[in-house]
Amino acid sequence: MTTSLPTPLEPAPSRIGDGRALFLKREDVHELGAFKWRGALPTLERFRAEGAGAVVTASTGNHGAATAWAAARVGLRTVVYAPEGASAAKLAHIERLGAETRLVGVDLDAAKDEARAFAEAEGLPFFEDGAEREQYDGYGAIGREIVEQLGGEPAAVVVPVGNGALLGGIGIELCKSCPSTERIGVASTAAPVMIESWEAGRVVESDRSATFADGLAVRVAIPVAVAVLGEVASRMVGVTEREIARAVGAFAAAGIRVEGAAAAGLAALPHLEDVDDPVVLVVTGRNIDDELHTRAVERPEMFPE
Repeated sequence: MTTSLPTPLEPAPSRIGDGRALFLKREDVHELGAFKWRGALPTLERFRAEGAGAVVTASTGNHGAATAWAAARVGLRTVVYAPEGASAAKLAHIERLGAETRLVGVDLDAAKDEARAFAEAEGLPFFEDGAEREQYDGYGAIGREIVEQLGGEPAAVVVPVGNGALLGGIGIELCKSCPSTERIGVASTAAPVMIESWEAGRVVESDRSATFADGLAVRVAIPVAVAVLGEVASRMVGVTEREIARAVGAFAAAGIRVEGAAAAGLAALPHLEDVDDPVVLVVTGRNIDDELHTRAVERPEMFPE
């Protein structure tokens, strides 16, 4: 694994590409196993410059790990709130990176409420994933790298959507550098709030986020992300839990371990037959519990259609 930049842009293995000119942007090869560090490091550098000694956040895993990783580099203490059903592997990773973890609430947004209240009570900055300007700038670098590495404009870049900041940042950059490229977001139909908000052109309420792809498990939309996606997203696609599980299995068959969120782009390809080549899938992360990975690979039919 690597900390070097840019992360690789690779032709997809033939069993994944299915004859298309398909490329994988491998954010999963970073030492943290996910893309979130690109937004966390500059955000925490600002908090430190503003005099903070600690930071509070909420996460299902990858954002918390990135926050802990960045905090260690800039000299901040970190408290990460996570929902009670959070991935054990991701929580252990966060703790190994030096953060204190607190399990609260039934989902990410419930944990976020508790984290925000604690931060306000203690006078500490609350790092809300998807709400900080530095995240969008950091993720924009992925868009620049894709164009430079491809040596031209992709027909489409397909991005998993949790809180929407990743697609927002990439989309801002692509709108400037190659506006004809389609900027396609993919969310789980079991966590539809970002698709519904994008379609409505405003934040809408949702009562569900029950996806095994925890990076997509958002129930409460972040207003700034909805506003940005309204400007930069070409379309949004919903995929089922079973489609995501099958995509995890397809990656595994090609020798690539991915988490559910990272498989969402591949799961969306059958819905994108009208999109020209080349297509770039952003592979967002590899951090998934062994048991869940095995179940997705071996028994995708167990996941709801």
